[in-house]
Amino acid sequence: MLKDEKPSRNEDEYFAKLDADLMKERRARLDEERLRQERFSHHNKCPKCGCDLEESEHNGIKIDQCNECSGIWLDKGELELIEEMDRRNPQNRYNFVQSLLKLAKR
Repeated sequence: MLKDEKPSRNEDEYFAKLDADLMKERRARLDEERLRQERFSHHNKCPKCGCDLEESEHNGIKIDQCNECSGIWLDKGELELIEEMDRRNPQNRYNFVQSLLKLAKR
């Protein structure tokens, strides 16, 4: 193209589309990174007050407890483990509940 020639409409549209695609791709990457950082900032935090959770084990079940509000949290599948233990040995239910109550009173 010579100095005095203006780009054609098709060229303008082509480069405008390239710019738009590039911006769309960059936005998607930034959104993905923001989501990853947000999820990481919530990792092992209390859903109630946002403080750090401390993991401990009670009768083979891992319990997450907040030292700030004393909330006790179970991960996916842990409640089912407790229910299975209860079906196998009802006495375990009492022991497990007692250990949770002691933990909550700290």
